[in-house]
Amino acid sequence: MSNEKEIPYKIYLEESEMPKQWYNVRADMKNKPAPLLNPATKQPMSAADLAPVFCDELIKQELDDTTPFFDIPEEIQHYYKTYRPSPLMRAYHLEKALGTPAKIYYKFEGNNTSGSHKLNSALAQAYYAKQQGLKGVTTETGAGQWGTALSMACSFFGLDCKVYMVKVSYEQKPFRREVMRTYGASVTPSPSMETEVGRKILAEHPGTTGSLGCAISEAVEKATTTEGYRYVLGSVLNQVLLHQSVIGLESKIALDKYGIKPDIIIGCAGGGSNLGGLISPFMGEKLRGEADYRIIAVEPASCPSFTRGKFAYDFCDTGMVCPLAKMYTLGSGFIPAPNHAGGLRYHGMSTTLSQLYHDGYMEATSVKQTDVFEAAEQFARTEGILPAPESSHAIRVAIDEALKCKETGEEKTILFGLTGTGYFDMFAYEKFHDGKMSDYIPTDEELAESISKLPEVE
Repeated sequence: MSNEKEIPYKIYLEESEMPKQWYNVRADMKNKPAPLLNPATKQPMSAADLAPVFCDELIKQELDDTTPFFDIPEEIQHYYKTYRPSPLMRAYHLEKALGTPAKIYYKFEGNNTSGSHKLNSALAQAYYAKQQGLKGVTTETGAGQWGTALSMACSFFGLDCKVYMVKVSYEQKPFRREVMRTYGASVTPSPSMETEVGRKILAEHPGTTGSLGCAISEAVEKATTTEGYRYVLGSVLNQVLLHQSVIGLESKIALDKYGIKPDIIIGCAGGGSNLGGLISPFMGEKLRGEADYRIIAVEPASCPSFTRGKFAYDFCDTGMVCPLAKMYTLGSGFIPAPNHAGGLRYHGMSTTLSQLYHDGYMEATSVKQTDVFEAAEQFARTEGILPAPESSHAIRVAIDEALKCKETGEEKTILFGLTGTGYFDMFAYEKFHDGKMSDYIPTDEELAESISKLPEVE
């Protein structure tokens, strides 16, 4: 173990140390994620079934449960090098402010123009769309980070990009919307009158602020009814967790350089892209029996799919046009409160992470919005980085765990994912500072009503 004084504030990797392959954690899972089901036949989806929706190479990645590593194409590696490797930071100032013996590290993914980790998968998906000869892609976005990243990636590869942005985020984050438009994307508030499913949702829920499930439905419909287009998704899917594994792989390489082994690994959880990417190599060791870690998923109390949802097959979208996925879900019809952590406002969770959670390989907790922003403010004042609301869920629990160490005197090592910056989230920060932020938590009755409408699958 290296002497603590030798560990820098930022642990950088050389370009030569960057991962050349993505890691597929499913290859090491004894219980594989349940297959996607055709909503009409309730039978497992084949590659042919998925072809009208997704790019061909991405379908192969999505369905592969056995290949542990996938080579990262050289062209994607070249784009990665414009902002990767991202730094692994030691939170010395936060530790001092907390008076904790715990050692806190965070992997900072906000050092690119999209401001988040989302570019890791956006580049891959745009690359494969271009390789297939497509004209463009459609997608949804919650907080706007994924839409921003995809619009950037599409501009790099000369693709058209159509984004359906959750209405509440579209209204709260106009500057995020304008960044997407700067990169050439068209941005539509969802639900909209542009699609059949959008019109249906608006008729059933007049004045709705939308959800990721709504936006997904519209994006899928647009892709499947427009020649030369496919749909791409920024979270939830196995392929996305695969691309995001660069986060965890880089983290582990950096920690190993200094002989550091985390005791606790914490990630915010909405659909699972950041959490799955951060924990992947550590979870692989845990699955293979080579090491053990305490892994914590943190979700908003307003949208608690892990902690209060049901592990069952459900539609991935509100319009019920997407495949059925077995996941922890609140029901595809669940419309979350207008939570400022827009990227976490999804009714379900990645099938891979859901299976791992169900099998007891990780734990989950939910936190209130005002508690999240208190942690965000404390982090900003000590570490100097303004964190995204999504990331701040992980910060909240990292602080809580560090304070537990203060009480017990244990010198645990904590690693969490700082998914991005919060510079486009100042409306939310304003609400918090003005005391106008609420902590809406759905009642048991509300969740029961939504969950009662889950599709019947034998």
